Amino acid sequence: MSNLLSIHASPLIRGSAGMFLMVVVYIAAPSRGQSQHHLSHSQLLIYLDDQGHEQPVITTEDWAHRRKQILEGMQEVMGRLPDRSRLPPLDVKVTEEIQTEDFTRRSLSFVLKEGQHRIPAYLFIPTSATPGKRLPAMLALHQTTATGKAETAGMGKPNMAYGLELARRGYVVLCPDYPSFGDYPSDFKDPAYASGTMLGIFGHMRCVDLLQSLPEVDPQRIGVIGHSLGGHNAMFVAVFDERLKVVVSSCGWTPFADYYGGKIKGWSSPRYMPRISSVYNLDPNQMPFDFYEVVAAIAPRPFFSNSPLHDHNFDVGGVRKAEAEARKVYELFHAADSFRVRYPDCLHDFPPEVRAEAYAFIDSVLKP
Repeated sequence: MSNLLSIHASPLIRGSAGMFLMVVVYIAAPSRGQSQHHLSHSQLLIYLDDQGHEQPVITTEDWAHRRKQILEGMQEVMGRLPDRSRLPPLDVKVTEEIQTEDFTRRSLSFVLKEGQHRIPAYLFIPTSATPGKRLPAMLALHQTTATGKAETAGMGKPNMAYGLELARRGYVVLCPDYPSFGDYPSDFKDPAYASGTMLGIFGHMRCVDLLQSLPEVDPQRIGVIGHSLGGHNAMFVAVFDERLKVVVSSCGWTPFADYYGGKIKGWSSPRYMPRISSVYNLDPNQMPFDFYEVVAAIAPRPFFSNSPLHDHNFDVGGVRKAEAEARKVYELFHAADSFRVRYPDCLHDFPPEVRAEAYAFIDSVLKP
């Protein structure tokens, strides 16, 4: 039942028996979890001013207000991004080094945050790296697989070996484990992170810290790529970390209402965002953010999406709707060519011809 918040005694209405009837107005109090954001997630070119009034997004300065509101909405669900002003040394520890004709691959780990666990990863250094020569770099994020980073490093399904393939293409590549996969145990109970998603975002930002610290890497030429779990994690970290200059997401997203017909329980596990269930009642309409906004918040940086026609996880119809709206933001920046979506005739996969196009897209940004 609605909560009675106010009773308005005017205007008075004369009833048929000559009596005055008081009009009682019930105003529904927001239920726990009801979003206080009043904009439709697909209304990207509207923002709320300081008085809560809708204003059109006409300039890129206007878009900055909308983008800020998108980040706030994401953090309502994911939890706040932890403070990064006093980060400890990375304390990189190498446990193995393998040399091939094309690259050196190091098994290593580094510090997430002082007093917290370490992130395991593979680091590829191409043989083309020479003293004084800085190369572009890529962060390669894996899908949902028990082996974690090993698959992107070439020790799994061939279509998932994009970390290895980019290293052979001349990129310094870091392939980290996502918490609870590979060699990275996690029960997601750390109170510093309200969600596994935010723990992942913070860790992936530390990965960028590591890449920027390497003498072989040009710190201004770093991108991110991922499939499925790695696909949306690539998008999430890119929204919060503008050091990432190009983003590739394979089978990583669709609006929440189009994810299994709006059945978003799969997004609410500790590995993802528990508040989707505990606060937002598994209801896409209550969510404070959606993927329309996530894609748009990457603009104007180059974004490539592989969205197969028969992906049963991430409905292609939803992707098409969101593409049309997010493209308006890219056009605002005169960067329409920086937003590319491909719709291959396949299932939940990253086929060779699409990977080849994605790599060429990355090259066009990081190897000008």
